[in-house]
Amino acid sequence: MFRNLHAPRSAMPLAVSLCAMLAAAPAFGQGAGQSAADQGSADQAATTPAKKGASKPKLRDNKPTSSNATVNLVNLLVKQGVLKEDQAEGLIKQAEDEAYVSRQAAKDATAKADDATKAATAAAAAANPPGTKHVTYVPEVVKRELREEIKKEVMAKAEKENWASPGLYPEWAQRIHFYGDFRLRYQGNFFPGGNDQVDAIDFNAINTGSPYDLSPANTNFPPTYDATQNREMVKLRARLGMDADLSNGFTAGLRIATGSDNSPVSTNQTLGGGTGNFSKYSLWLDRAYLKWETPDLALWVGRFDNPFFSPTDLVWYQDLAFDGFAAQAKYEVAPGITPFGVLGAFPIFDSALNASISSDPSATAAGPTELASHDKWLFGAQGGVIAEVQKDITLKAGVAYYDFTNVQGEVSTPCLVTSSADACDTDSTRPSFAQKGNSYIALRNLVFDQINVNSVGVVTNQFQFFGLASQFRPVVASGQLDFAEFNPVHIILDGEYVNNTAFNRGYLNMVSVNNRAPTADGSVGVFDGGNQGWLGRVTVGNKEIKHLWDWNVNVGYKYLESDATVDAFTDPDFGLGGTNLKGYFMGGNVGLGENVWATLKWMSANNIAGVPYAVDVLQFDLNARF
Repeated sequence: MFRNLHAPRSAMPLAVSLCAMLAAAPAFGQGAGQSAADQGSADQAATTPAKKGASKPKLRDNKPTSSNATVNLVNLLVKQGVLKEDQAEGLIKQAEDEAYVSRQAAKDATAKADDATKAATAAAAAANPPGTKHVTYVPEVVKRELREEIKKEVMAKAEKENWASPGLYPEWAQRIHFYGDFRLRYQGNFFPGGNDQVDAIDFNAINTGSPYDLSPANTNFPPTYDATQNREMVKLRARLGMDADLSNGFTAGLRIATGSDNSPVSTNQTLGGGTGNFSKYSLWLDRAYLKWETPDLALWVGRFDNPFFSPTDLVWYQDLAFDGFAAQAKYEVAPGITPFGVLGAFPIFDSALNASISSDPSATAAGPTELASHDKWLFGAQGGVIAEVQKDITLKAGVAYYDFTNVQGEVSTPCLVTSSADACDTDSTRPSFAQKGNSYIALRNLVFDQINVNSVGVVTNQFQFFGLASQFRPVVASGQLDFAEFNPVHIILDGEYVNNTAFNRGYLNMVSVNNRAPTADGSVGVFDGGNQGWLGRVTVGNKEIKHLWDWNVNVGYKYLESDATVDAFTDPDFGLGGTNLKGYFMGGNVGLGENVWATLKWMSANNIAGVPYAVDVLQFDLNARF
């Protein structure tokens, strides 16, 4: 009986639907599921004067008669218990809109009919000699047809422009979708005893700042990352985005986000960080893209989400944005079997157009020497399949190959430096951002003259930058198995394996300045890094946390050797970021309301190679999205 409530307006006039409902309702004078005696009591109560302080009358209480028969009929249905008040309000709004459109159509029809009559009268007067009397007559059937035609035009215009329902947005605004999220995080970093703080060198701090002086005359320690001091902090993340549906399959997107710096893997803002004292925080452009999509093909340009299938954070962090170009394709070759493929090209670093150096080992150059460009790119290709293994069991698997071009550091030509401001010709080959774990080489082939020797014969001014020692062409196998037999509770198995096929252990053993095995006498040990990694995880519960008491829990283990992949793009939380880490993690989520949930996560990590390092990280998040 109630299915007509949800029918489109064009499917059936509102008054006809209401009449059908009234005919199907209990006898007039009795509400649905209400006895005659109960109805009599209700009628008596309705005629009793309201007491002082009584609540505001509702829709069904003593509703004055409306000139609109449909509205009167709705109020009658509410009084009889056939309709609820919220349903009645929606129907009354619809009836008023239809009445307005009808009045507008009739008004336009009358005006056009009058114009037609005047035009016919004028034409007749021109065609007949003076003194001739002529009466213009427009048949009623013509007027009726004209009114119906104009009414259809007005209805179409009202539907397109939404002026019959002024509470709705205009058509162009309905194609723009805003979204966002907020996260407040407590994080505790806890270091056990035995970590080596002195040799925990922060190569990223050197490469993004001033070169470090390796000479014995320099008594300052190099910058290091924290390896011994426990820390507790509060961080927030806020993001606001917009997607715009254009036309012919095109969409565009923008998103801004918080962040303490320009890290590609974090939009967290530490409360009290920066200059402190409640100073304002920065906003960064986090996404900006144009997308064209069909059911089987999608193309991106700009800055967008990871286009590759990557169920874990082993190689790519989940919040990482990719700059460049990407294409996805898929096609169902058989019921339940859909192969897919992804291609992409992404600039990592673009050399400055006017890059130059200010020193020359020959000391004969008339001016600065221009540097050759050293652009860095990532190229990627992935193939895989989505298969319904059997009812309620889905497998998604893929194999990807990535080529990081020009990311390996290059040793410079002989270079003379006399201060930290001087440059050498391969300085731009150092990474512009890194976390920790990758192996490094010294980039500058320094030469010295008398000015670099102090009074006691010690060579000074050995200012040095560091570049990645290895090339990176990793192969990554990814898989996810989803058991949905107990839906909405799922059991999900995630796994990934990575192998850097460009790794050369012999070369790194000769040149790497870190990731070496400790020795008893303090001499340089053998290179102890590696090129492989894997991660396994089990998740039980709801796939997404959207509603109150939705939940899931997960546990997993991660093993990622030093040069299995570029450490800049991996998870920044496990082991406080980077590669050369192993350990376990566990966590869970629970819904606190609609699109509000809490997250608890514990991660315990240790170094695989090099200096002793271990850290436990506890995170508690309060999340909301809209």
